[in-house]
Amino acid sequence: MSVPGTVGVLGGGRMGAGIAHAFLLAGARVRLVERDDASADAARARVLASIRRSVDRGDLPDPGHAIESFAVSTDPATFATAGLVIEAVPEDRELKAEALTRIEQLVARDAVLATNSSSISIDELAATLTRPERFLGLHFFNPVPASTLVELVVGSRTERSVVDAAREWVATLRKTPVVIRDSPGFASSRLGVLLGLEAIRMLEEGVGDAADIDAAMELGYRHPMGPLRTTDVVGLDVRLGIAEELARELGPRFEPPELLRRMVDAGKLGRKSGEGFYVWNEER
Repeated sequence: MSVPGTVGVLGGGRMGAGIAHAFLLAGARVRLVERDDASADAARARVLASIRRSVDRGDLPDPGHAIESFAVSTDPATFATAGLVIEAVPEDRELKAEALTRIEQLVARDAVLATNSSSISIDELAATLTRPERFLGLHFFNPVPASTLVELVVGSRTERSVVDAAREWVATLRKTPVVIRDSPGFASSRLGVLLGLEAIRMLEEGVGDAADIDAAMELGYRHPMGPLRTTDVVGLDVRLGIAEELARELGPRFEPPELLRRMVDAGKLGRKSGEGFYVWNEER
């Protein structure tokens, strides 16, 4: 099974743009929707830049089809012909629920609706939908082009046929699907955030500097990237939001360290702001 002929993406930030890029490379038409013209222009630039990088890497010899298959607008009605629509708005329960409810009213009855949430309950989001059996989580990882994992998060009412189709779509993207039952933080966020929070506490307590704490996991446990550098890549604000969600659901072991809160308040969000636990000089 190939990917759906038309895929919708709501939200064109780093994650949404990465998801759009992945489906374009797989041959789908992608309709990306943003909240206003300025955000739409920024999203278009992100996706086109990703396509150029794919050409430079040799992953996309002819970018013409991908560029022609991509459109950005501020009108969710463009999702009407999509077989799959993925919500990729910020990690806020009310914002996501409102967005999903609005999208469901615009898409075909047999379309699949997905959220890219990294921590919010699929069943809780599905409670606002009239067709929860056509809904699941498709949790892509940042950066999407380089990551080979996608969590398929299955709600209690998600149809098996939807899960099977999503598994094949992810494989077509040349990524590996893992199927996870809906639970707080799923699998990746729950484990990754817990390690990241402890690394931040160690830094806060002066156990070591960021580079040495990261090296302990990279060299000692063969992690390709240490927990503090990973937090910079994910975004400190994103990690804080997930930690707060998990603390509400699972208790104080996920309570965010004060250092994390201070850095977010200071605008030190990691790679996307240019500074977090490390200084990032690359183009953002």
